[in-house]
Amino acid sequence: MEQRIARLRKQMHDRGIRAMLVSHPVNRRYITGFTGSAGLALITAEEAVLVTDFRYLTQVKEQAPHLSVSEHKGQIFGAVAEACRKLGIQSLAFEQDHLTYAQHKQLEEALDGIPTQPVSGLVEQLRMIKDEEELAIIRQAARIADQTFEQIVKEIQPGMRETEIAMRLEFIIREMGASSSSFDIIVASGKRSALPHGTASDKRLEKGDLVTLDFGAYYKGYASDITRTIVLGKPSEKQKEIYDIVLEAGKLAISAIRPGITGREADAAARDYIARHGYGGYFGHGTGHGLGLEVHEAPRLSPQGDTPLAPGMVVTVEPGIYLPDFGGVRIEDDVLVTEAGGEVLTHCTKELIIID
Repeated sequence: MEQRIARLRKQMHDRGIRAMLVSHPVNRRYITGFTGSAGLALITAEEAVLVTDFRYLTQVKEQAPHLSVSEHKGQIFGAVAEACRKLGIQSLAFEQDHLTYAQHKQLEEALDGIPTQPVSGLVEQLRMIKDEEELAIIRQAARIADQTFEQIVKEIQPGMRETEIAMRLEFIIREMGASSSSFDIIVASGKRSALPHGTASDKRLEKGDLVTLDFGAYYKGYASDITRTIVLGKPSEKQKEIYDIVLEAGKLAISAIRPGITGREADAAARDYIARHGYGGYFGHGTGHGLGLEVHEAPRLSPQGDTPLAPGMVVTVEPGIYLPDFGGVRIEDDVLVTEAGGEVLTHCTKELIIID
């Protein structure tokens, strides 16, 4: 964690920032290691202080022994202001994307004349590049997702409700060692599979249905994210057609991933292939997104993705085709950017599984 704080300090120095308040819980966890639900991190060139309340004093000492701790008994921004005055801070940067207007007003009132400076994305930029410890955890989160899929396909059968499958997925994910699923599990069958975010309903699975399963595991704070589409009974020619197109689009995007390519270019590898086959209007979301402490984080693989990919980034690749009143297909993998290209972390089969 001290290395992460050092990297943040360099970012701050490069931007002329003398002190910064980290309020976003995920960013705070990243730079300090503290996982409690309440607290603010105050970082300067020489000091790192965590402001929290009585409930977490022992936890902070265990998880972040390198930090100074400031206990607040009243309003937390009052304790932040007191720490700023004690450290001689003359200007304080804050995370403009994570502090509400009301909270900023409270902070300014507490600081009583110490000016504030809005900044965006400093910690998020650091989080894009995963270290070896993070990658080991993400690999295990991906492994849990693989094992979960391999188990659930043994259980799925016509007549089951989507909600029943979602509950089983959640149970298996936790049984495999994860703390929870990494987002609301998507189970969408039949015509509902044309809904990109079709969270599970009471619909029963029927013969002939395409079934999209989109889920992931939170393991030691890090997320995996995987999607597979299966079919109940013999697939129609149309179902096979769109499945094969999506499968190939994903392979092309993964093959395109390498250091220096932008998220836009990786997205185009999948999007252009789908468009050439006449389904461009039925792929309306980005090809992927960053993955880490949050299930959706930078960088983006989309037409708006300007960030060049770099070794240590983990992204999803998830092209899809969604045909209203027919059904849809999405296939998603987690991919590590390496010096040699894209390393796929999710290994369960992507061949079309047919359940009779």
